[in-house]
Amino acid sequence: MWKILFVCHGNICRSPMAEFVMKELVRRAGRESQFVIDSKACRTDEIGSDSHPGTQRALRSHGIPFAPRRARQIQRDDYGQWDYIIGMDAENMRDLHKLFPQDQAYKVKLLLAFAGEERDVADPWYTGNFERTYTDVRQGCEALLANLLIDGHVPPKEVKMMQE
Repeated sequence: MWKILFVCHGNICRSPMAEFVMKELVRRAGRESQFVIDSKACRTDEIGSDSHPGTQRALRSHGIPFAPRRARQIQRDDYGQWDYIIGMDAENMRDLHKLFPQDQAYKVKLLLAFAGEERDVADPWYTGNFERTYTDVRQGCEALLANLLIDGHVPPKEVKMMQE
């Protein structure tokens, strides 16, 4: 079973978007029983808040199911509970490396690195462009899932990527 935790600054825009996109990709691949997927915040700004309305609109417009939730902050003991702890940008990665300075299992990764890109997922908090964020998140999640199903311990199976 793969356990994946997505992390962003406040856990209301990018990381919940990644959580719900990844859950839908896994569902479409018929692999729900092989994954645990969640999201948390690096910072405390939005603890207790639901996903941003812009995130909800983007998910809805792409047919991605989501549920009400409350932003939570990542804790030091989360390291032992997850196979991957995936940040959305360089600031998240700095925060995660401060929290997990040893990272001996190499769990802390940048989302778009799975797609061969060492860049940040666009932050809609500053741009208001939730569609651009969705495109980045979808690209990273599709690459992550393909990587796990082909190279990981989950037996390969035809993966139906999201058709738009």
